[in-house]
Amino acid sequence: MGEVVNLNRFRKDRDKAEAKATAAANRATHGRTKAEKSKTAKERARAEKLLDGSKLED
Repeated sequence: MGEVVNLNRFRKDRDKAEAKATAAANRATHGRTKAEKSKTAKERARAEKLLDGSKLED
């Protein structure tokens, strides 16, 4: 026979793991300084400009 599993405990553990993952993603997104945010935005704009500049015309 298999091991007896408490489904409520299983659901709570699963939900807790999902909440931890969401919290980690939010910390990475919102827990940055203004300088870090502006640096990331500048890097993204530069990469987009480089990509658009090297686009081939038909």
